[in-house]
Amino acid sequence: MTDQKGTRVRYLKQRLGFRLLSSMAILTILPIIAVVIYIVIQGAPAISREFITGFPEDGMRAGGIWPAIVGTFYLTLGTAIFSVPLGIGAAIYLSEYAPQNRFTQMIRISIINLAGIPSVVYGLFGLGLFVLFLNFGTSILAGSLTLAIMTLPVIISTAEEALRAVPQAFRTVSISVGATKWQTIRRIVLPEALPGILTGVILGLERAAGETAPILFTVAAFFLPRLPNSPLDATMALPYHLFVISTQVPGMPIKIQYGTALVLLTFVLSMNIIATVIRSRARASRQW
Repeated sequence: MTDQKGTRVRYLKQRLGFRLLSSMAILTILPIIAVVIYIVIQGAPAISREFITGFPEDGMRAGGIWPAIVGTFYLTLGTAIFSVPLGIGAAIYLSEYAPQNRFTQMIRISIINLAGIPSVVYGLFGLGLFVLFLNFGTSILAGSLTLAIMTLPVIISTAEEALRAVPQAFRTVSISVGATKWQTIRRIVLPEALPGILTGVILGLERAAGETAPILFTVAAFFLPRLPNSPLDATMALPYHLFVISTQVPGMPIKIQYGTALVLLTFVLSMNIIATVIRSRARASRQW
């Protein structure tokens, strides 16, 4: 009887714990769903072919947001070009080659601290280094480099954790059959760690795509109804464009503000969906 009573108490505690966790998850998800639904309802009337592919007119009260969409794509692509190879390379070094001592521990702590620095600080740093000192001016190049520095801590931290999660036995077996350490990393460790690495990359790039403060100082133009011709040109961008039409342009129709927000949300979610598909396929082929 005592054992049955104890088992029932543990079962009730388990059910209570599951219900509490489920309630917390629902309370977290519901506000997000409500915000998305509200943006869709308010912004859907503005979505049209002209709005997506047109150029802004009448002080951005009419026309479309094509230059802002293209500018956001260029900035995200530039950020990926500069941050992804460097971030994954740094993660490989810290995980596979760096000795475990106080120096590498300090490096990891510094990376974690850099991830918590406000984005406006990165914007001021990019203004001082890339725009003024290196004389890149307000350009896609300066903005991409600034956003790349901002996203590096996230990519390095998540990629290193993904590499460390690969079982050590994989490395041991690979080296025991004659593979070099680099061959083991390239052919065994990296493919197995790919889902976790992709998670870090997408988190970093999504943050870069939605940031306003760094591009405010380094690349974003208030009103530029044309497409950039080179990496040294300034450009419009969806986050800054949304900020401007919401705060700086009087008489702006509310549907245009929410329509721009809906396009930005769709842009970020599309990146997430693509990464999820790639990550799912990588996990399906994983050997553990």
